Amino acid sequence: MPYRLVIFDFDGTLADSSAWFREVFGDVAKRFGFRNPEPREIDELRGQSSREIVRRLGVPAWKLPLIARHVRRLAMENTHRIALFPGIEATLDMLHARGIHIGIVSSNAEETIRRVIGPRLADSIDYFECGAAMFGKARRLRRVLKRCGIPASEAIFIGDETRDVEAARQAGIAAAVALWGYAAPAAFDGLAPLTLFPTVEEMTSFFAA
Repeated sequence: MPYRLVIFDFDGTLADSSAWFREVFGDVAKRFGFRNPEPREIDELRGQSSREIVRRLGVPAWKLPLIARHVRRLAMENTHRIALFPGIEATLDMLHARGIHIGIVSSNAEETIRRVIGPRLADSIDYFECGAAMFGKARRLRRVLKRCGIPASEAIFIGDETRDVEAARQAGIAAAVALWGYAAPAAFDGLAPLTLFPTVEEMTSFFAA
């Protein structure tokens, strides 16, 4: 169906922050007292759900807000090391030119996101809902729906982790997965998102059709 509102996750969906995040992950794990996975575990963890990864690494739930705040601060200090995936700029331009409302719902900070995408693209984003809790994106998605007045049936949320699909379901909107992000396709088995986008180009074609 022709969606009137397309909402994106940021890290792993619009922006390639994985290399930077892997570099700082060890220090974050040490600071907050959870397990830093061995390199051989990384591919296996990518096939797990977001909740399973948190459990396997031994991250206490009460520490999640502290960790998120710390990582947001680190990201803001390292925006020069984070860039949009190739083709994302053209995708956002196409959606904007077609009059489709665009939102970003992210755990990252709005200031960081604006710095990475630049002022021109930032002007094409209609709704920013940033600084979401790790498992708190559903509330932010509902805020976007309320602000824009578009029915949930005409909105879609695109992310790269299982928590993104769960958030979309909780908010009553369609979910799609960017497979160029953090999680592997196996992580979404049983979740049945609307569709899986293997590449940015296929995602763009989906909305351009």
